Amino acid sequence: MHVTKNTEHQWQHADRTFYFCSENCLQKFSAGPDKYLGSKSDSESALTEDAPGTIYTCPMHPEIQQNHPGSCPKCGMALEPLMPTLDDDNPELVDFSRRFWWTLPFTVVVTILAMFGPRLGWFDITTQTWVELVLSIPVVLWAGQPFFIRGWQSVVNRSPNMWTLIGLGTGAAFVYSTLATVAPGIFPETFMSMGRVDVYFEAAVVIISLTLLGQVLELRARSQTSAAIKSLLGLAPKTARRINADGTEEDVPLTHVHEGDRLRVRPGEKVPVDGVVEDGSSSLDESMLTGEPLPVSKRAGDKVIGATMNTSGALVIRAEKVGSATVLSQIVQLVAQAQRSRAPMQRMADLVAGYFVMAVVAIAIITVFVWGIFGPQPSWVYGLINAVAVLIIACPCALGLATPMSVMVATGRGATQGILFRDAAAIENLRKVDTLIVDKTGTLTEGRPAFDKAVSAGVMEVDEVLRLAASLDQGSEHPLADAIVDAAREQGLSLSPVNNFESGSGIGVRGEVDGKRLALGNTALMQQDGVEVTTLTETAESFRARGASVMYLAVDGQVAGLLAVSDPIKASTPEAMQALKEAGIRVIMATGDGLTTAKAVAEILNIDEVYGEVKPADKLDLVSRLQAEGRVVAMAGDGINDAPALAKADVGIAMGTGTDVAMNSAQVTLVKGDLRSISTAQHLSRKTVANMKQNLGFAFIYNALGVPLAAGVLYPFLGLLLSPMFAALAMSLSSASVVFNALRLRNSV
Repeated sequence: MHVTKNTEHQWQHADRTFYFCSENCLQKFSAGPDKYLGSKSDSESALTEDAPGTIYTCPMHPEIQQNHPGSCPKCGMALEPLMPTLDDDNPELVDFSRRFWWTLPFTVVVTILAMFGPRLGWFDITTQTWVELVLSIPVVLWAGQPFFIRGWQSVVNRSPNMWTLIGLGTGAAFVYSTLATVAPGIFPETFMSMGRVDVYFEAAVVIISLTLLGQVLELRARSQTSAAIKSLLGLAPKTARRINADGTEEDVPLTHVHEGDRLRVRPGEKVPVDGVVEDGSSSLDESMLTGEPLPVSKRAGDKVIGATMNTSGALVIRAEKVGSATVLSQIVQLVAQAQRSRAPMQRMADLVAGYFVMAVVAIAIITVFVWGIFGPQPSWVYGLINAVAVLIIACPCALGLATPMSVMVATGRGATQGILFRDAAAIENLRKVDTLIVDKTGTLTEGRPAFDKAVSAGVMEVDEVLRLAASLDQGSEHPLADAIVDAAREQGLSLSPVNNFESGSGIGVRGEVDGKRLALGNTALMQQDGVEVTTLTETAESFRARGASVMYLAVDGQVAGLLAVSDPIKASTPEAMQALKEAGIRVIMATGDGLTTAKAVAEILNIDEVYGEVKPADKLDLVSRLQAEGRVVAMAGDGINDAPALAKADVGIAMGTGTDVAMNSAQVTLVKGDLRSISTAQHLSRKTVANMKQNLGFAFIYNALGVPLAAGVLYPFLGLLLSPMFAALAMSLSSASVVFNALRLRNSV
């Protein structure tokens, strides 16, 4: 039956709208939607399984994305969901583990026969060779099947990688040994040893088994790099207690909660979604999102964050943000995005890896001929085995994983500390910052200013000055405006609607109220509008001297009064300023507030360089000027007026308590808006970059030493050769060691 979206029979489910032909069909669906959709419960499926439309990507090549599982066409690595889930089962890990354990006994027997067969005397030499072949077939052709498939795909896609080398090495050893078993007569007499042509089935099977072992270790380690995101996903409660319009209450799946719903949060329960407290008071533990260990008191009118823990009293909240709009969902998205980004340092490794495989293949070919022509008898056998060792020991994966693993662990660790990095470049650049520009309101101060006093210029009553200013400020997002509006309402003043409202780009606002043309802002706005304020200058300076912010109100081009608002300094700010100075960072305050106010706050915080009454363009110019001087500049702010400077700075740092515009313009977000986190973030940045360098250094040194050693450069001097089996072990452990080294970052801060 055809149903259009114009039907009145609609139902919201799992953030989707379903349309029905009749009321009867709607009721059947609403009674049990999972039965018709054929899925788990909404809350469960949203968190534990790959939903339809899941995007898969490569951890080494994030530009590779597709809508189904598979292997990366560039490196052959298994693709993983762009967004991790709570489901810990990695199908590739399960598959590789099964192949490893089921074929390990065959590998052990083949190895024992190859090393001790003649001494054990179980079979004659010809029979032993056939037994080795039969036992090697399941190991090479079944357990090693994924490696050969990926190796062939690398050739088809013209993207040689680790699997190209493993496929060539194991394939060459197995095919040669099979021919030597089936048709030994085609080989020269020099290939004979102990009554048979030398075979190397043990090399092929041990290489396959050790490669599988290395992949299992690496996959398990890689799964731990997503532990931070999984822990964040696990914070969300699965249900919410909704208060219906008739006063009844019911527990509903989280995906059934919509904006405007009233929800009850009892002691010991998690806040289900972002919202505002309507009734009750309590203390919430927000440490899981902000890193702040002390519970935060909440009462009517206060904002609450989903997934935080209600420790004491009962609350009734009104849902404001649900689904992907919640703070928790945005944090998860930001962390996942950062984990998939490419660090600038990786470019060198990518360039090297691009030529690496072909160089290794060339070295392997040269090894065959050099040994075959100049080596001792059986020289061509030596050449073949050493070429296999060269192919096997080379590991471009270690190069490719060197920085992505560090980035994944670091971004996850930062998220648990309330520090969100937008991308890998932000992590790499933050350690180099030597200059920090900070806004005042909401950055150094609480950002929740309290109204102090209104002063009339004599044209109208003080209450009218406050009423007009509050009426105009109804359209503003600035914290100072909120304080004025709240003060007017507390005094019972009747606010009028505002028309033609416009923001003055960080210096104030304009609009029409009750037919009057109003302007409310700092001295810069008054000068821009040609309003003379000298009659109130002395009064304004007295407020500013004690750290209050002052805004002038102009009515029809004439100053009508001023309003003073005080914004207390955050308790953590003095400690943060001291830590930044000790780290050698030059701190500059740039604020739209009056210079006197700014200096009063700066004096308390021991900030020497202060700029007051600056416009957004001035902040942008300040960043540009400092960069031109060779400084590496970070900008910390929380408002719309900070967005241009945040975007221009080498590292933009947004306060999580600020506006979405500021956070979208920044490279780093401090969830709890505590400047002490900048020192923590910079420490994590230094540790991460050091970890990247360690990984890259290890990968380069490993390959630089391993390939010549496998080729036999020490044989003329020491008589030493590297067995392909030991080469396989070294190759398998190289990638895993890079991942395990990156995991050390989990304990860095």
